Amino acid sequence: MSRHAILEEIQTYAEELIAIRRDIHMHPETRFEEVRTAALVAEKLRGWGLEVTEKVGVTGVVGTLQGSRPGQRAIGLRADMDALFIEEQNDFAHRSTVPGKMHACGHDGHTAMLLGAAKYLSHHRDFGGTVQFIFQPAEEAATGAPAMIRDGLFERFPVDAIYGLHNSPGIPVGHFATRPGPILAGSDFWGVTFRGTGGHGGAAPHLATDATVVLGHFLLAVQTILPRNLHPTESAALSVGHVAGGAYNSPNVMPAELVVRGTARYFRTDAQAVIRRRLGDLADSLAAAHGCTAEFTYEPLCPPTVNTVEKIPVASAAAAAIVGEANLHEVPLSTGGEDFAFMLQEKPGVFMRIGNGAKPDGSFHNVHTPLYDFNDDALAFGSAYWVSLVREELGLEDR
Repeated sequence: MSRHAILEEIQTYAEELIAIRRDIHMHPETRFEEVRTAALVAEKLRGWGLEVTEKVGVTGVVGTLQGSRPGQRAIGLRADMDALFIEEQNDFAHRSTVPGKMHACGHDGHTAMLLGAAKYLSHHRDFGGTVQFIFQPAEEAATGAPAMIRDGLFERFPVDAIYGLHNSPGIPVGHFATRPGPILAGSDFWGVTFRGTGGHGGAAPHLATDATVVLGHFLLAVQTILPRNLHPTESAALSVGHVAGGAYNSPNVMPAELVVRGTARYFRTDAQAVIRRRLGDLADSLAAAHGCTAEFTYEPLCPPTVNTVEKIPVASAAAAAIVGEANLHEVPLSTGGEDFAFMLQEKPGVFMRIGNGAKPDGSFHNVHTPLYDFNDDALAFGSAYWVSLVREELGLEDR
């Protein structure tokens, strides 16, 4: 069967995929609570004749499909299942039914696309080897992939290569994009607690050690780390996202403790080391200069997502076979993070982007916003891409 015919056949059950996607969207489940979603996935896979293993990495699901032709190679296809802690503002019929939670990143679509590929391949097993369909929990917390790996993912379900797929608002539906090497940034959290004596800001500020002065200098100094410690061509991001201290109803009281937290993004571990060192140095030195103390913490979340250069031609050929070379692009670097990076540290593979479309005027609702929704028109393209990858890697025959 030609790649064009693959897409056409998947489009014949597009309504089923849409129904699955919208059902998942209506019932969002966050990190390691994807019980209903995992049960739905397992039920569908078993109904199509796959061998199913549940509770891999707490709530992960793996479906295993053997080809009918001889072959020892195996590949993994991964989709994420979790939702976000966001109150949905859409008013369509399939909006979230769970207060404070919604599928604002398209993981409902990712799950449905991989299920679509599993259904197709269950009826077209003319490939040599094994496909592992990996449905992962807790991507948004950057803890789902490590949990599955610790639970023996690649020992229990061996693969020679691993592939991931994520939607991108703004890229037209029917288009794909990726790049060799780094594609997404490493993502960490950091924090500092500054401590002074506190004091009466009106009557006796001269008797206090003032942590607010330290904080002010620190907030400005953070902005010097990247331009004065990394090469001018280096891509990285360093931002403050939380500042807390004092009591709103006591503005005349100098707080004894202030907390600042932020995020760091980078594409090289050397850059991560510089950012971590300089944040700690600045916190300590500025605190000491003003008679205060600093407690610095640094929490690595996930490493940079780095595509295997040798696997780019495989993924590119799979996408181009479905949508044509003209609709395959090189995506620019993004400082977004993705815990698929952990899997790419274990196995060679590629993280691919699929277009989620835009309005006629070019506008769109981005991921992680309350008006976002996965574009159902992309479902068949994503499922067909997965099938095309199996053909590239395991030799799915034309019929």
